[in-house]
Amino acid sequence: MPSVTLPPKENALFKRILRCYEHKQYRNGLKFCKQILSNQKFAEHGETLAMKGLTLNCLGRKEEAYDLVRRGLRNDLKSHVCWHVYGLLQRSDKKYDEAIKCYRNALKWDKDNLQILRDLSLLQIQMRDLEGYRETRYQLLQLRPAQRASWIGYAIAYHLLEDYEMAAKIVEEFRKTQQTSPDKVDYEYSELLLYQNQLLREAGLNKEALDHLTNYEKQICDKLAVEETRGELLLKLDRAGEATEVYHRLLERNPENWSYYQGLEKALKPKSVEEKQKIYEDAWVKYPKGLVPRRLPLNFLTGEKFRECLDRYLRMNFSKGCPPVFTTLKSLCHQKDNVAIIEELVVGYEKSLRTCKMFNQNDDGKTEPPTTLLWVQYFLAQHFNHIGKQTLALEYINTAIESTPTLIELFLIKAKIYKHAGNIREAARWMDEAQALDTADRFINSKCAKYLLKAGLIKEAEEMCSKFTREGTSAVENLNEMQCMWFQTECALAYKSLNKYGEALKKCHEIERHFVEITDDQFDFHTYCMRKMTLRSYVDLLNLEDVLRMHPFYFKAARTAIEIYLSLHDNPLSDDNKESQADNGRVMHTNHIQTLELFLHKILPSHLIKRLKDSTIKGLVTFEKIKSLEVTVSLYCWLLFGVSTGFLYQTISESRSLSAVSLVIHLTFLLYAAAKMMVFLDPSSEGMAAELATSLNESLTGRTIQTCTEVLQALRDGSLGSQQEKILESYRASCHGIYPYALTFMPPRVDSDHEKIMFLYTYMQVLLWGSLSMTRQK
Repeated sequence: MPSVTLPPKENALFKRILRCYEHKQYRNGLKFCKQILSNQKFAEHGETLAMKGLTLNCLGRKEEAYDLVRRGLRNDLKSHVCWHVYGLLQRSDKKYDEAIKCYRNALKWDKDNLQILRDLSLLQIQMRDLEGYRETRYQLLQLRPAQRASWIGYAIAYHLLEDYEMAAKIVEEFRKTQQTSPDKVDYEYSELLLYQNQLLREAGLNKEALDHLTNYEKQICDKLAVEETRGELLLKLDRAGEATEVYHRLLERNPENWSYYQGLEKALKPKSVEEKQKIYEDAWVKYPKGLVPRRLPLNFLTGEKFRECLDRYLRMNFSKGCPPVFTTLKSLCHQKDNVAIIEELVVGYEKSLRTCKMFNQNDDGKTEPPTTLLWVQYFLAQHFNHIGKQTLALEYINTAIESTPTLIELFLIKAKIYKHAGNIREAARWMDEAQALDTADRFINSKCAKYLLKAGLIKEAEEMCSKFTREGTSAVENLNEMQCMWFQTECALAYKSLNKYGEALKKCHEIERHFVEITDDQFDFHTYCMRKMTLRSYVDLLNLEDVLRMHPFYFKAARTAIEIYLSLHDNPLSDDNKESQADNGRVMHTNHIQTLELFLHKILPSHLIKRLKDSTIKGLVTFEKIKSLEVTVSLYCWLLFGVSTGFLYQTISESRSLSAVSLVIHLTFLLYAAAKMMVFLDPSSEGMAAELATSLNESLTGRTIQTCTEVLQALRDGSLGSQQEKILESYRASCHGIYPYALTFMPPRVDSDHEKIMFLYTYMQVLLWGSLSMTRQK
């Protein structure tokens, strides 16, 4: 149907409809639509029908909206307004690809329409169609060369395409048009200059970037950024003397910044360990209270020098009572020599402080307060817990608790020790003790809830969280609304451990929806950031969004969902369980493997596939030629173990010898993965597979309670073959010897006795608190 031109009266009404839509006066807009459409001559006017549909969509009447817009489009296929409106409707439903098609159709009939071009550019950057974005921004620049956004958008297009020089030239051309006084300080102009400098640096034009920084320094508001950038550029240009001065100035400003010391090192270029240490010794004199200059030398010192430096550092921290001291030293524990020196020193402190209240009996008579011994014991508990000696860790933390039973940090560490020892129930109990000491601390409350979830106490965890959530709504709803993904992740794992797969999958999909929302939320920033000129932050945001789904929360949710779908495929639900699981989760499906493939197709191609190594990709391609199930297993193997089934199968098939496989695969969890693949691909190899999986050789790395638990479970459920009852009990006993506190490996009788003791303890605790409450009331 050809386009219908409205007469002046109706045309004026149509313009008023557009204004009402822009000002969100939707009811008035519908009245004007009715006035036009009630005229028999214009009852099928395409553009009016489209605008009525768009207005109804804003009022939540989506089905009517789509019907009207499609009807209007059929009546006027050559109208850019109808195509634009249809695109806006698709955009509101997050159907960005379809919206882009609509905008392109609209531009066929009005190629220079600024609003359509702007809307198209927003969707192109949202979908990362960078080539298309550059073309659209170029059109906008040609049509509106006087607008700032036209220049900035065009420069950002080149920046994202990694043509940094071109982007810098465009920004420079725009900067020349700006009328600014050299002495005037303007935030937006300052941000433009910093963005231009970033482009020059990314282009590798370090000399030009330094000159640019010097020329416009007075007009840049962020003086710290200027100094930090100058230091980096001087280092790259090998102007060490000037860089040294810059980093000395920065250290005077903040002597606790690690990166400034690293910059100073690069500038001074020490030729030996002694010269390197001298840098920090000078800093000790200049900043006597500084902890960082005393900590950093520990990264490169060894032997006796390491001991001397560590001794000074530890004494200062223990005397001050700094709880995070172990955290700051944890990175040193990957070297056995360091661990031995740390342990020898701190154990010596503990013995000496108990006997003579000094770090060393040979000290000059200066005694330490009682709190010093407390923090030394606190450190030792963390240290022995970290190296897997939970019995010693518990001895030290119990001693500390006996001396100071009101210090929350001690209970936190005790709970952590039990968690690492494999007794999450006991860990949750001690975390609850910590929470009871300070019920107003949100951090302790969250930690307690997390431990309760790990122990499978989901309702108790929800009640714990309800103390800090909004009144009037359930804690679960409120936490979901706040995108509290740590809680949902732990909930999913807890439900999975209880075999409540429906609820677990529900939580996984809630997390997936959060990431969709975060991706959608960036849409508003495409115009906002260019308007406010926060260009550096805008580019950082885009880079962050590109790797958003690499986040551990997303990865854990994806992994959990995959494990559940595979488990359901291998062990389908009985008829009695199907209905309840479906009602709980509302995400269960009969054909689980098909659902899993759809799920994998959704999450893998654009996000997780980037993490695959070449060997893994080859493995995927190989299995893709065989069966969809084996593709799934291959993906599953990579997601869980970071290795392709192709690699594992090749290793196993080339040598059927257990010792040969062990030589190639040194990690315990990879041995387990290899064993499962052996049984899957060749059921007759279950004997060798079980032997491979149950190897507890001390030379193997990566042996943890978690991996051993998975092996034990695989022996029970038949994943490693159906004839493994003989080795199951011996494997459990061996694991119990290695991990004596882990509930999983305890004999049934011991576990039962433990439950009774825990019940009696809890009962007595309730009685005690009840009597105390009654006493207080009296």
